[in-house]
Amino acid sequence: MRQILRSKRRAIAHSEKDKLARKLSAKIPKISHLRSGQKLALYLPNDGEIDTKYIINFLKNRGISIYLPVLSGKKLKFAKMENRFKKNRFGISEPVSSKILNANQLNIILLPLVGFDANKNRLGMGGGFYDRTLEFKKRQNNYKNPKLYGLAFDSQKVEKIIPQAWDVALDGVITPTAIYR
Repeated sequence: MRQILRSKRRAIAHSEKDKLARKLSAKIPKISHLRSGQKLALYLPNDGEIDTKYIINFLKNRGISIYLPVLSGKKLKFAKMENRFKKNRFGISEPVSSKILNANQLNIILLPLVGFDANKNRLGMGGGFYDRTLEFKKRQNNYKNPKLYGLAFDSQKVEKIIPQAWDVALDGVITPTAIYR
C-alpha cells in the first residue's frame, strides 16, 4: 500500500500540487489558536509530499517560530528555520541552526504522511522517525503539546489503516478540502 500511495502522490502534476498546497494552507488558521511566539514544526517537501511554502509564509507573517526536523540518530530533533541548509543522509535539506528543540518543546507539529484514514491513523514512509520521536505522547495522556496534524492530498486517504503498537495518534489530518479531527 505504501508504494502505491507514494506513486500516486508523486504522479500529481506540479501545477495541481501548487494549487492544492495553497488551498490546504488556508485551513491552517482553523486548526488551533495560532499566536505570535508559538513554536511550530513542519517539513520541507520530499518524494511528492504536499508543499509547505504557503504555510511557512503564513506563519512568518504571524510571528510564529518555524522549526524543521533534523536527524538525531533514529529520532528527530527540531532546528529553527534559518537561511542555511545541509542535506542529511536521505538527501533531505535540514537547517543549520544552533537553536535545537525536542518535540515536547513545540506547540504544533505538521507531519508529512503517505496515507491516512478517517480515524486519523497515519501511514508514514516506514522509517519510524516520527513515531520514535513522539513516543512520549503515548506514555502519558497529559501531554497536550505538541498537537500533531498530518498534511496530505485528498487522494492519500484510504479506507482503513490498522495502527501498530508503536504508532503515535494524530490530533488531525488536513487536506485541501477537509480537516479530520
